[in-house]
Amino acid sequence: MSTLTNEFGQPIGPVIPGWTPPARPVRTTMQGAYCTVEPFDIDAHLAELFEALSAIEADWTYLPYGPFDDIAAFREWAQARCLGDDPLFYTVRDNETGKAGGVASYLRITPASGTIEVGHIHLGPALKGSRTATEAMFLMMEYAFSLGYRRYEWKCNALNEPSRNAALRLGFVFEGRWRQATVNKGRNRDTDWFSIIDADWPHLREGFRRWLDPANFDDDGRQRRRLQECVASGG
Repeated sequence: MSTLTNEFGQPIGPVIPGWTPPARPVRTTMQGAYCTVEPFDIDAHLAELFEALSAIEADWTYLPYGPFDDIAAFREWAQARCLGDDPLFYTVRDNETGKAGGVASYLRITPASGTIEVGHIHLGPALKGSRTATEAMFLMMEYAFSLGYRRYEWKCNALNEPSRNAALRLGFVFEGRWRQATVNKGRNRDTDWFSIIDADWPHLREGFRRWLDPANFDDDGRQRRRLQECVASGG
């Protein structure tokens, strides 16, 4: 907590030298070694995404939409939801197979306060739990912080244990639970909040780079060191 006070003796936050609100993210392609995160394109991506995301119906449980009965319904949703600037949707494409296998977006983009959230993350079976998926999240973090955002958020249903675990594995800090935050598919949703701030990012970024290094994986693609170990080691 800040120890600064104003002329009235009230505690105040520190000045941010040279603060300028960052630019909004744009539809740019983020190229990685294992994946490509590219702007969502209905014509280019819809069929492959429908196939990938329809594979496990239970994966839609904690999302406020879906599952979709057919590709026509999926297209209708995508046209209404995925083509705007907030949320700003991207497709995750596996570099090895060339297939689109998941989506993620930036949302609640607030340049005035330097905050941005990642969400609507939905990965098909081929990407889930893979180094491709981790690299996609790293690329999106890297882009946001390179623009000058101070705070990168992750929120999820408090009952969504896989999402909670993923946030912690990726280096997000748990900040608390908003009780009865919203209603999801007619059911109560408590929302858990996580964040990474700009002061965390340089150290975390180097840990990601160490983990993503091809030398960290054996011939079968199994990791030699866990991400948390790479972050903690500092080298």
